[in-house]
Amino acid sequence: MVFLGSTGSEAMEAAIKVAERASGRKNCKIVHAENSFHGKSKGVLSITDSTLYQGDFRLVDNRVKVPFGDLPALKRAIENDSDIGVVVLETVQGGGGIVGAPTEYWQGVRALCDRHDVLWVADEVQCGYGRTGKFYAFEHHGVVPDVTALAKSLGAGKAAVGAMIAKRSVYMKAYGTPKTAMIHAQATFGGIGEACVTAIEGLEVLYDEDLIGNSAETGAYLLSRLKTIQAKYPQIIKDVRGQGLMIGLEFHDFSRTLPLALRPMVAMLDDKLKGSLSGFIGALLLRDYDVLVAFTEYNRNVIRLEPPLICSEDHVDQFCDALDDLLSKGIVSIVKDFVKSQLG
Repeated sequence: MVFLGSTGSEAMEAAIKVAERASGRKNCKIVHAENSFHGKSKGVLSITDSTLYQGDFRLVDNRVKVPFGDLPALKRAIENDSDIGVVVLETVQGGGGIVGAPTEYWQGVRALCDRHDVLWVADEVQCGYGRTGKFYAFEHHGVVPDVTALAKSLGAGKAAVGAMIAKRSVYMKAYGTPKTAMIHAQATFGGIGEACVTAIEGLEVLYDEDLIGNSAETGAYLLSRLKTIQAKYPQIIKDVRGQGLMIGLEFHDFSRTLPLALRPMVAMLDDKLKGSLSGFIGALLLRDYDVLVAFTEYNRNVIRLEPPLICSEDHVDQFCDALDDLLSKGIVSIVKDFVKSQLG
């Protein structure tokens, strides 16, 4: 059963609502993970682990936080609180810095939820739609959640489309009577014709041009090239991780190793960038190489690489050659160049 909306937040709001109602618990609690990001609207903001985004808003209190990827912690939470009826997890944490978990964890989550009659919601807004080399990221692990959500790429880059997809049994338990059918009705612009036609055409292109396969193959090539660059600059690059065309490039925190003479200049520009080499590298990649990268909400040392699924090996080479050339200048030169450009 599918609920169509316009955004990821809207899709995730629908997901936690259907799961909470279908859980059968009067005082249902929702488990979410540390460094989670599920949206900024009021309900999902409560399970988005960001004090910045949460601000001083009054949040819903039926939530329990556990470390991401820690199955024993999730097990303890569920076994110690019979009110827990829903577990909400990003299959790959985007805002957390492109952080995944092994297959053993996801199979354990599925088994644990089944054993305790808890519903599992997989947030695939960022990592779904072929991004990791499978249509859904959870397909890598041979498991299926009870509810999931898609958005972002679902509109093919041309329309605002979000979708909550639930097992029919879950949906009908929540909204399957005439009395409950309208509790979570269609959104104003959810399912609007133009957006749906665009989304359908996007799905046609996704499969006709095997963009999921391209994501897997080109992503593997990107990962391989980045690993080679990491080996060349181990004092700069701390980690390279991810699957498909969802890669995290993490740099060492150089806040304590930066020469003392440069620290005041860096701090004067923006205290949040102090120690964050990714900010400097991202700015210089754009300025000098016409390469645009993204960052993450919670880890200031990570560059988020999520190129379009049409990305080719030539595009990978262009990016990696630029990155290699920039890193060859060394940390001090990179920081000096960035500071000089900011101070005019």
